[in-house]
Amino acid sequence: MSEFDSSVVVENLTKRFGSFTAVNNINFEARRGEIFGFLGPNGAGKSTTIRILCGLLSPTSGLARVAGLDVAREPEAVRQQIGYMSQKFSLYSDLRVVENLRFFAGLYSVTPKDTPERIRWALHMAGLEGREQSTTRDLAVGWKQRLALGCAVLHRPAIVFLDEPTSGVDPVSRRQFWELIQQMVGEGVTVFVTTHYMDEAEYCNRLVLIDRGKIVAMGTPTDLKTRNMKGQLLLVECEPLGPGLDAVSGSPAVLDAAVFGSSIHAVVVDAPAAVPKLREVLLSRGLKVGRIEPIAPTLEDVFVALTAARDAGGRRSV
Repeated sequence: MSEFDSSVVVENLTKRFGSFTAVNNINFEARRGEIFGFLGPNGAGKSTTIRILCGLLSPTSGLARVAGLDVAREPEAVRQQIGYMSQKFSLYSDLRVVENLRFFAGLYSVTPKDTPERIRWALHMAGLEGREQSTTRDLAVGWKQRLALGCAVLHRPAIVFLDEPTSGVDPVSRRQFWELIQQMVGEGVTVFVTTHYMDEAEYCNRLVLIDRGKIVAMGTPTDLKTRNMKGQLLLVECEPLGPGLDAVSGSPAVLDAAVFGSSIHAVVVDAPAAVPKLREVLLSRGLKVGRIEPIAPTLEDVFVALTAARDAGGRRSV
């Protein structure tokens, strides 16, 4: 991919805080007009990376270019070319909706002549028409989220960075928010989004999976699910769950196992052969057994499988 086709280019990027390495020699490129997802648990290095890309934090080493600009050398220029929405929304609670929009228009150097039209556009895009005079603190979280997005894109940037934008937002508002993101991408905007919600990652065109500052996989959601599962996946329902996990993990038929909600996901070599063996093992221990059946892997399964190899002797519960 040529740099002309790339909105974001990262090469050997590293960020250290004293002896702690938050981002460890990572490489990737985000293409123009795509949703590029940065997926991982809290503390994985997602927010540190996005703050570097937004010119808010200097890298320790490596290169990061956004819209053709070196973020270490030209952070102010970068900030004028992008939109940035943090998980805290960065809104002024005492201001009305329209006053927040006016403030961010000035922050992004939107001209006084263009400001009224841009505010009308942002209100329409975010579905906030009729709420212009509402005090921001009185808005529901989902509406604050929409307002924060409107403020971040008032200057119509070609690249928008969203850092955990749906954290603490209800499922309906999360889905509506992703509809807004899809609209922006349809207009050619590049959206770079960090999230720890595995289901949201399905909306992304391409994904980076990051764990403890290191990239563990990269690709489309479909590619990641088909390439990275070293075996077949079984759903195992049993009670009590703890002894059930011990029994499943100890079976020779099982490569790996983890708790997912109220059930167990077990990776096996041969699913049809493993089903009766696991049922027998669980029943022999006096456990109550429900369904044991093959299922399609989710991105959560892929992430657990990839990171389990990096955990010394630990099973992960998600």
